[in-house]
Amino acid sequence: MSDEKDLSRIKEAVRRHKKEVYVPVVPDMQLGFVHNNVDCIGCRACEIACKDKNGLEPGPRFRNVMYIEGGTFPEPYAYKVNMSCNHCAEPACLPTCPTGAIYKRKKDGIVDIDSTLCIGCRRCEAACPFGAPQFIPDRNIVSKCNMCVDEIDAGRKPYCVMACMMRVLDIGDIAQLRAGTWVTKAMGPHDVPVRAVKNMADPELTNPSIVFVAHSKGRVE
Repeated sequence: MSDEKDLSRIKEAVRRHKKEVYVPVVPDMQLGFVHNNVDCIGCRACEIACKDKNGLEPGPRFRNVMYIEGGTFPEPYAYKVNMSCNHCAEPACLPTCPTGAIYKRKKDGIVDIDSTLCIGCRRCEAACPFGAPQFIPDRNIVSKCNMCVDEIDAGRKPYCVMACMMRVLDIGDIAQLRAGTWVTKAMGPHDVPVRAVKNMADPELTNPSIVFVAHSKGRVE
């Protein structure tokens, strides 16, 4: 009986969504991430905290710590890039969803998914240039980082931020983070934030809400 109700709800959502014209949400303020590539030690505490918070099985990862190494003697280099969903100003995932399960919050710009409306079509997964949406096989749905909205609404920070022992990951008003005026341990007073690092998808595609304190070898020329 419950399956029939769920199917009926999804069909109604699809019918309603087809009638709507997608209008980008302009939030009252946009929350975003800042990650310090230089001081990150790659401990993956943020990854584990995220998986624990969201009850994820092995495989799907809402947050991904990437190890970047290169160079040759006597100038080798190594640094980390830490990314999840970037809660983009113009999310590519949102307009591709046939049921309207993906939405952007007006008050803080967080992009979230209503799992009860997700049909597991994986269109959002294909659309996202940053690989944020993750397919959950045992539930046949797609899910992703929602910046721990329950923690945000309670006045706290996401689990990944709270788990970071080096304090190289934080959140804040993305406009202030880009301007370097947001007080955070991840970004010092003399650090110059950048919108993108090497090998990252072009930020012009979706205007992602993230900045980096970039390693000298990771800066985009």
